[in-house]
Amino acid sequence: MTAKRILLKLSGEALMGPDSFGYHAETLAGFVRQIDEVLDLGVQVGIVVGGGNLFRGATGALSGMDRATADAMGMLATVMNALALKDALVTAGRPAVVMTAVTIGHVGEPFERDAALRHLEAGRVVIFGGGTGNPFFTTDTAAALRAAEIGADLMLKATKVDGVYTADPKKDPSATKYDHLSFDEAIARNLGVLDMAAFALCRDQGLPLKVFSIFKPGALRRVVLGESEGTLVTS
Repeated sequence: MTAKRILLKLSGEALMGPDSFGYHAETLAGFVRQIDEVLDLGVQVGIVVGGGNLFRGATGALSGMDRATADAMGMLATVMNALALKDALVTAGRPAVVMTAVTIGHVGEPFERDAALRHLEAGRVVIFGGGTGNPFFTTDTAAALRAAEIGADLMLKATKVDGVYTADPKKDPSATKYDHLSFDEAIARNLGVLDMAAFALCRDQGLPLKVFSIFKPGALRRVVLGESEGTLVTS
């Protein structure tokens, strides 16, 4: 069964592709093609994007920077990424809007739930920048929060790995992939797919989570159609 409204969480690192910083044009275009495929199905798409390709607040704090200041810089990095993604979508002929949790005039609209719903229902992709607007919260938590607020049927965590494994498959060749597990199991096993606050919010709101590789062509469409792809996490 096709999900009607989704929230896609993209990491900032994913936008780098094979590069070590910034944006990789071919990778970004590939993401847009996958988003385009689900829009053709009539699915409403919200996106939360991280900022790790430009600046990560936790990393800044480790170097001695005040954590709240570092997180504010990280939030601004996510707004830059949201603008880059919007530009790529609009260039591909898809209407898109940036809504931010931190107010920046002439850059994006301040986040407001009813306005976001109107944009989605009008067929626009809504890209949420600025995280939650507060320090000490990850963009995973922002994604879970926005997914709950817009009434998404499904939250999608796009990664470089094709699901959730018992261990890091790059380090442990014996690691096996879960097809399905519960939020409580994921938390108890400390699988690290999302932070605990995001896991708990999804669990408490009964919001299904699908973890999959955005680097597999057509994977996003298969996930939205309910096909066997990635790992499903439910309450």
